[in-house]
Amino acid sequence: QVTLVESGGGSVQAGGSLRLSCATSGRTFSSYYMGWFRQAPGEEREFVSDISASGGVTYYAVSVKGRFTISRDNAKSTMYLQMNNLKPEDTAVYYCAARSGGRAGASMTSYAYWGQGTQVTVSS
Repeated sequence: QVTLVESGGGSVQAGGSLRLSCATSGRTFSSYYMGWFRQAPGEEREFVSDISASGGVTYYAVSVKGRFTISRDNAKSTMYLQMNNLKPEDTAVYYCAARSGGRAGASMTSYAYWGQGTQVTVSS
């Protein structure tokens, strides 16, 4: 069992930055492929980025590539999402998730564990 807790959300103006964290419980964090997803009001949850267990492989949605950076610290059992040059369309609840293996960009259904989400609001 893995428990995921997101933090770092908030309200910023367009062009600003935020760093989200996803802290996990358990001793097996380093074996999990991790991902970030987001869900805007009235929209379906969508993929943002994911990172392999070692941190060596990362993958991004086209909409965030070049602005967001995913990383992880296996010693701290924590994953991060650095978000720069934020846009109003980035407004959403951001979720972290964990899965066992698979490939980069795998679908939501591959993820067994989810956090409760953290709100990110970007004003114009």
